[in-house]
Amino acid sequence: MFLVDPETRRLRPVSDRMIHASRAAADGLDQELFLQQIETKTRPHTALGALRRDLAAQRRLAARSAESAGAALAAVATPVMPDDDGITTPSVRYRTMMETFGHRGLVCATHVHVEVAEHEAIGVVDDIQPWLPMLVALSANSPFDRGIDTGFASWREQVWDGWPSAGPVEPFVDSAGYADAVRALIASGAALDEAMIYFDVRLARNFPTVEIRVADVCTDLDDTILVAELARGLVETAARSRAAGETARPWRVELLRAARWRASHDGVGRLLVSPATRSLTPADEALGHLVDHLRPVLDQHGATESVEAAIKRVLTGGTGADRQRTVAAGSADLTAVVDDVVRRTKDSWMTVAQS
Repeated sequence: MFLVDPETRRLRPVSDRMIHASRAAADGLDQELFLQQIETKTRPHTALGALRRDLAAQRRLAARSAESAGAALAAVATPVMPDDDGITTPSVRYRTMMETFGHRGLVCATHVHVEVAEHEAIGVVDDIQPWLPMLVALSANSPFDRGIDTGFASWREQVWDGWPSAGPVEPFVDSAGYADAVRALIASGAALDEAMIYFDVRLARNFPTVEIRVADVCTDLDDTILVAELARGLVETAARSRAAGETARPWRVELLRAARWRASHDGVGRLLVSPATRSLTPADEALGHLVDHLRPVLDQHGATESVEAAIKRVLTGGTGADRQRTVAAGSADLTAVVDDVVRRTKDSWMTVAQS
């Protein structure tokens, strides 16, 4: 998430002060590429209620640490105000990344890890990719970038694609194919090392998980929980299908990119490419196809009704991007958008803490 000056509403480079002046790092907070960012992490969970409480506790820790450094916490995926430039966190690795690849822009995302057996991992990575644009659309929370309305619901996706190792990929088929692709990218110089493999979904280096990396950071925890449940459903559905001998028909990578571009541009406001039809479909119908695809797993977890209700809420009330544009339309400048994001970020953990 971003660290914001409460008076100017511009980003404030104080993550080093937050980490070094408290037990924040030991408790789960970490620095990111820029000093204007702070990263939170949760423990593994199987129950969504426990996940929500953990997310809220991490936001509370981050918010209080930010306040001690004179900043406010803002769960938004791109900088809202003009002239918000990043200051690189002082480390050899980050400095090397900037010198090698140039300034890649300030963005904040939601990454979801889902545990898999080793033999399941590559099949899952291959088969879930056509459905990932749905998560992009539902989590879209970055219409503005440094004072400009980008015309996108998730501008973060466009910025993130500046990394040469980022984005959707064609099927790897097996673990050897994945390893070969990673080695080739590193050898080409497109990634410094395995940590810079920024596929939309990748094998985690330090955990027995696949890591889904397409969602914007969400201001509202309800949206984060929805992304997490859908991510788990996608992984489990793919693993079950593979175990039954069913393999998803592969997509050309340029079609995957086109589907993700549509989702990042429109959010849930217009059309999405539905993997069920491989064609542009009204967003509500495409998301209905997603629920149908996941229904056996969602039913087993007792999550079908809550997922359907959450998707209906987003379709009716809009995404985080829609909320930001509504606030901006009623204000003379974008400070109101920052204030609204900061307030709702605080509400997201205070509500859970008080329940």
